[in-house]
Amino acid sequence: MAVQAPEQFGEAFAADGIQSGAGNARLTIRRLRRNRPAMISGLLFVFIVLACFPGATLWAHAVAHRGPDAQNLQGTIHEGSRRVPVVRDDGTPIGPGLRGEYLLGADANGRDLMVRILYGGRTSLIVGIASALLCTLLALLLALPSGYFGGRTDAWISRTLDLIWSFPVYLLAVALSATLVVGGLDLGPVHISSTSLLIPIAVIAVVFVPYIARPIRAEVLALRDREFVEAAAAHGAGSIRIMSREILPNVVATTLVLFTLIVANNILVEAALSFLGVGVPVLTPSWGNIIQQGYTTIVTAPWQTIAPGIAIMLTAIALNVFGDGLRDALDPYAEIRGLGK
Repeated sequence: MAVQAPEQFGEAFAADGIQSGAGNARLTIRRLRRNRPAMISGLLFVFIVLACFPGATLWAHAVAHRGPDAQNLQGTIHEGSRRVPVVRDDGTPIGPGLRGEYLLGADANGRDLMVRILYGGRTSLIVGIASALLCTLLALLLALPSGYFGGRTDAWISRTLDLIWSFPVYLLAVALSATLVVGGLDLGPVHISSTSLLIPIAVIAVVFVPYIARPIRAEVLALRDREFVEAAAAHGAGSIRIMSREILPNVVATTLVLFTLIVANNILVEAALSFLGVGVPVLTPSWGNIIQQGYTTIVTAPWQTIAPGIAIMLTAIALNVFGDGLRDALDPYAEIRGLGK
C-alpha cells in the first residue's frame, strides 16, 4: 500500500478547518455512526485487537494446547478416524482443517500457525500503535513551534522534515534498522538492546514524522492569526500556554485522523522490515516474521504466507476505511455518502 503524502492527509482540514471541542462530539459520533463502512471497519479492528490480546492466550491454552514457539516435528494429530503427522517425512507441514489444533495448519517446525498468527498480531499491533503514538508526539513537538513562531524556527524545523521526507520511506527505515540491529541504541546512560521492540518502534516513528508534522504545521500557520489566539496574547498568555491551551485543542481532530491512518502504514512497514530481517527479532513472532519464515514453501505450503498476509491486509484496510470515515465525520462540510445531511 502506497504511503500517502502529507498534503493528501491534511487536504480535508487545511482549507476549511475542523470543528473541535466537547460540543461537537455528539455530532461527530452521529455522523460516524451513519457511515456503515467506517463502523464495520472500526468493529473489525476492535475484533482483531481482542483476538490478538486476550484471544491469543485463551486459544493457546483452551483450544490449541500449545504456545507459539512449541515445536512438534515428530507429533501426530487425529483427523477423522486416522492419525496424521504434523510434518510429513518430506518436510511438508499439515494444512488447514476444521479442528481445534492446527486450525490454519502448521509451519515447517510443527508450530501451530493459528497460535503464531494471534501472538504475532500482538507484536505487530504493539509496534504499529506504539510507533504511531511516538511519531504523533514528535510531530506535535515540531509542528506547533514551527507553525506558531515562524521565522528561523520554522525554517530549521521545515528543512529537517524535508530532509527526512526526501528519502524513500522503506529505504530510510531499512538503513536505520540495519544500523541499529547490530549494536542497539545508546541514549546517554540508557542502552537499548538490538533485540528490543523499541528499535523498530523508534525507526518507524522517525521516518513517518514529516507525514504528520507537515499538515499540522500548515493548520497551525492558519490558526496563529485567528482572533482567539490574538486575544490570549493580549491577556498576557505566553507562547507555551497559547500553543498548549489555544492551538493544540484545535488541531486534535486532524491529529486523531492522521494517527489512525499512520497506524496502518506503520504495521505495513513493520511487516516489510521483519520480512527483510531488520525489524522485529526473528525469535519473536510477528506477521512479517511469519511470512518471512514461510515464503520459501509458498508452493507446497502456501497457507504459511497467505494467512498472515490476510491478517495484515484486513488490519490495514480496516484502519484506512475507519480513518477516512473519521475524517469525514470530523469535517463540518462533509457530504460524502450523505454524512452531512
